[in-house]
Amino acid sequence: MRELIDCHVHTAACGHGSGSVAQMVSAAVVAGLAGVVMTEHLPLPDALNPGGSFAPSDDAFRAYVADVRSMAERVKGIDVVLGAEADWLPHRPETMESQLALVRECGVAVLMGSVHCLGDWPFDSPNHLGEWDTRGADAVFADYFRVWCEAAASGRFDVMAHPDLPKKFGHRPSFDVSRVYDEMATAARDGGALIEVSTGGLRKPVKELYPGHDLLRAFRSAGVDATVGSDAHTPGEVAYGLDAAYDALIAAGYTRAGLPLGGGEVRWIDIAA
Repeated sequence: MRELIDCHVHTAACGHGSGSVAQMVSAAVVAGLAGVVMTEHLPLPDALNPGGSFAPSDDAFRAYVADVRSMAERVKGIDVVLGAEADWLPHRPETMESQLALVRECGVAVLMGSVHCLGDWPFDSPNHLGEWDTRGADAVFADYFRVWCEAAASGRFDVMAHPDLPKKFGHRPSFDVSRVYDEMATAARDGGALIEVSTGGLRKPVKELYPGHDLLRAFRSAGVDATVGSDAHTPGEVAYGLDAAYDALIAAGYTRAGLPLGGGEVRWIDIAA
């Protein structure tokens, strides 16, 4: 029987999910997981967080941290790891520095990096799809790949989330991506980050894992280790599709998945069991 882990889980604190820390961890226990990494979004400036719909306030994030620590102490038989998801926002260095300061203040063990915005445009938001027509898919993907590589190579993150996120609504680039995939893999390797195989895409219009097979193979060829996550935003999404993520890893040549514990420590899971 496979030992399953879920390394990407949110709560109601983010403003676009439901479920408390206790409810999300309880769902992980019910699912029989060996480990769960809670990865609530870090606070964002108002311009990127209208009405608090994308990220918690500083105080709400601190409350989340306290709740995760409490559950980690109380719940037995499962590793409950304190993590956070940070947006890479190179045009807003002050935001990235304030996020990093909060991570240090709160003792966050695992920092997940992601790219949801190009400039201030949240390209994966269903409320801003018109911008895709304005910019064109090729330009969006080219910009995304460049920014993602910057984030992955920065050395700031333990894990890089959903690597080919722009395909969420079914958009595809028309150019040959093989060279870009090699660049992404090199960036992740140089930055020392695990990459995430995310089942979140299975619940989106694209109906695919992030990343797709060819990109995952590029990561494997570059020697980049992987983890898995559901990107759950409700208790019912915890552990969603993890067997599919394990199968994709095996098909790409992986034999293990990592449960990051913090401080560079990783618990390796045999995905073939």
